[in-house]
Amino acid sequence: KMTDKLLEYRDQFPILDQTLYLINHSLGAMPKGVYDRLREYADTWATRGIRAWAEGWWEMPLTTGDKVGRIIGADPGTVVMHQNVSVCQSIILSCFDLKGKRKKIVYEAMNFPSVMYVYEEHARAAGARIVEVPSEDGITIDTQRMVDAIDEETLLVPISHVLFKSAYIQDVKPIVEKAHKVGAMVVLDVYQSAGTVPFSVRDLEVDFATGGSVKWLCGGPGAGYLYVRPDLQKKFEPRVTGWMAHSAPFAFDPRMEFAGDIHRYLHGSPAVPVYYAAETGYDLVNQIGVEAIREKSIRQTCRLIELAEAEGWKINSPRDPARRGGSVIIDVPHAGEVVREMAARDVLADFRPGAGIRIGPHFFNSDQELDRVIGVIRDILDTKAYENYLSAGGAKF
Repeated sequence: KMTDKLLEYRDQFPILDQTLYLINHSLGAMPKGVYDRLREYADTWATRGIRAWAEGWWEMPLTTGDKVGRIIGADPGTVVMHQNVSVCQSIILSCFDLKGKRKKIVYEAMNFPSVMYVYEEHARAAGARIVEVPSEDGITIDTQRMVDAIDEETLLVPISHVLFKSAYIQDVKPIVEKAHKVGAMVVLDVYQSAGTVPFSVRDLEVDFATGGSVKWLCGGPGAGYLYVRPDLQKKFEPRVTGWMAHSAPFAFDPRMEFAGDIHRYLHGSPAVPVYYAAETGYDLVNQIGVEAIREKSIRQTCRLIELAEAEGWKINSPRDPARRGGSVIIDVPHAGEVVREMAARDVLADFRPGAGIRIGPHFFNSDQELDRVIGVIRDILDTKAYENYLSAGGAKF
């Protein structure tokens, strides 16, 4: 019998005591250590008061960022914390002039909408041109079409590492190579890969990366992060800025003098309690290692696909595990209603229009839970089919 060492961490997640929790691609389960960390924050505020700023609070956007950096393969001093990806993308975009000849922005049509909103609104205001590379199957993006869309007029290529609707892993390297060849820069959104797919922003040679802690990092909301390649840090002066980006913030100089390092990509005062809450999840992921998490994830997502196909359900995720992130999207009839009924039974997954039911097991989920979730969906569908039969005028069984 196969043993699963990662189940040793199961007791770290209180919600698992009463809930079948397979929605880690959307909101990762909370580690119980968060209780202690938030108490530590409150105690520090209560006992140290304003001294806490000099005793660690002020630098938490960097010290917490370094913990994320270990997960995404970034060098120390290259990641800073922010509220969310929309803020991070806006800071990046504010570094550039969208009115010159090089004002084309290229991304996939299956990019996360929040990212698209940022670029669309800036483009509308400044006259930049956006090119969306379509998906031919609603699951994948053709890498060659992405590469071909990037030319000498391209400024930025803000793409998702793993597509949220299908869990497809984009082949980032050739996109980066083409962008750099023509003088463009790549912004990689790693929200759906960090913590479940091993990668290194350093090895991929991306210029910027953004993400958040809500999902596989089990860090909760409000803890976004921004990576800036070391050699680019002094090159730009973000217009979305604030006093933390100043070289001497406590000099209260009315004129901006940007810091000479990653501090220049900060803005206003940091959201300190959020970082306390988020670090427990980062510590667990770093302790386990993303490679071990990935090994289990591949096995469990393959099993989910096998079980779903045995039921005759359509799979809207890549079959090749090397091209699939941590979730599986199962397309069944009445998927939205099914997910609502699942929640009523304390079985948590989610639904995305045009995709299906997204199921995302993490390192603390057992193989038996995979069988259970498929059984619950089957039972709900059987009940739904019966209800439809009755509503159509059929006699009761």
